[in-house]
Amino acid sequence: MIHLGVDQPTDRTLKILCLGAHSDDIEIGCGGTILRLADQYPNSEFYWVVFNATGTREAEARRAASLFAASRLITTYFKAFEDGFLPYVGAQVKAVFESELKQISPDMIFTHNGTDAHQDHRLLSELTWNTFRNHLILEYEIPKYDGDMGRPSVFIPLEKTVCDRKISYLMQAFASQQTKLWFEPETFSSLMRLRGMECNSPTGYAEAFYCRKIVL
Repeated sequence: MIHLGVDQPTDRTLKILCLGAHSDDIEIGCGGTILRLADQYPNSEFYWVVFNATGTREAEARRAASLFAASRLITTYFKAFEDGFLPYVGAQVKAVFESELKQISPDMIFTHNGTDAHQDHRLLSELTWNTFRNHLILEYEIPKYDGDMGRPSVFIPLEKTVCDRKISYLMQAFASQQTKLWFEPETFSSLMRLRGMECNSPTGYAEAFYCRKIVL
């Protein structure tokens, strides 16, 4: 398999915008990649946005952002939109993109897959592309009961130690989700192992993304 890398100085400042509909979406979908980027680019800056984070879930989201981005966390935005209702208040959600997020002008954006089965996820992906038209956007995947796992086109190989950190942080941060049968280390490890196999990762592990437009 041919590997095409982005050869950038590791001392450059990368501005990375992380978008999630719910408190654990970012961490599940791209937590390992975030940890790798934070290690590779010590001057990276992370902007963390969660649209449904209230009460316990907001506290968990704050805890997770501090674990994954650590000292590189620049700004957090935690909104109180109702779970499952984002498309029905789309104008208000779009206003957040236009008035608060557009000015960040990030180098890289992580958002939901545009064909995700969850309506909140699809809306955020659509608004991401509407708002950031000349940026690198990687759409992450979220395993769920709907069974909508697809065929991603971009793979980020991850060291096993990074995968272990991702899973450890997920379990530390999101105690409220551990009553759900799917929220367990094996789920997250299995998906990263599967994607690692698909891209022939030298470590055996990877996270995968959908990318509609990329310049090499």
